[in-house]
Amino acid sequence: MGEPIIELNEITKKYDNQFAVDHLSLTIQKGEIFGLLGPNGAGKSTTILMMLGLSEPTSGGVKVCGMNSTRYPLEVKGRVGYLPDDLGFYEQMTGFENLVYTAYLNGLNKQVAEKRAMDLLYRVGLLDAANKKAGKYSRGMKQRLGLADVLMKDPEVIILDEPTLGIDPEGVRELLKLIKELNEQENITVLLSSHQLHQVQQICDRVGIFVKGKLLAEGNIESLAKQLFFEDTLVINVTAEPVSQALIEKINQINGVNRFENLGDSIEIYCDFDVTPTIANTIIQEGAKLYHITKKDYGLDEIYHRYFEGSEAT
Repeated sequence: MGEPIIELNEITKKYDNQFAVDHLSLTIQKGEIFGLLGPNGAGKSTTILMMLGLSEPTSGGVKVCGMNSTRYPLEVKGRVGYLPDDLGFYEQMTGFENLVYTAYLNGLNKQVAEKRAMDLLYRVGLLDAANKKAGKYSRGMKQRLGLADVLMKDPEVIILDEPTLGIDPEGVRELLKLIKELNEQENITVLLSSHQLHQVQQICDRVGIFVKGKLLAEGNIESLAKQLFFEDTLVINVTAEPVSQALIEKINQINGVNRFENLGDSIEIYCDFDVTPTIANTIIQEGAKLYHITKKDYGLDEIYHRYFEGSEAT
């Protein structure tokens, strides 16, 4: 990684006087899986349409694969595979026929199209359903067929808009595993838009928190916690007895400890890095009995509840 493949520079999209996307700047590196995480109505799909040249920004610039998406939308679409949340296929055609048709639209000849279609059906686990009408496919099967469809033109980037919507847990697990494998084996850059925080957390290298058209923060889970929770990056929960004032003072003096909260039956110690062994040793050295000690890193759950709950759709 290290080479930008998607660059958004202060892009906005206004409808009347309302911002759907509000001065968004973001760089995604080649070979990265980036998760655009936000509630429904946050502006994720609008941002994707501007990346693809399907919608023009009110202001700002968009570059994908080194090209301006507004000026060269056809060239961008030739190098980017897009799987929308409301994908559709010709239901009276088989899965195989749908893929071959897509290949023809992208200028592939019959021999190449048919071979590539069969290879991709095998890769996404649909070879047994190759000759089944697409109208008979389940939602999960259609999503896997959609992934094969966007790969027919051998794209550099794939953009997936809510790809796991309406799929059962096992189907979600299989689809995410497939996306990860494609990224690792072929170095395909993946932009995954979702409001399903756990799914994003499973496979993404970095995540952008997107609310009301604005990017609040971006990074991996650890750096997001530091950006959004500041000194409360890590919490250590302790059950010990007795918790004397002398013990509290000793703990507060430990390098990395920021604050202390007494919950009655336990105490919570807020730290900016892991000092669990030092805290345990301090408790024992002070003559107290240590019954329980655990640490909790802030994950996307806490980020979600702090920043998404109560947010209004835009």
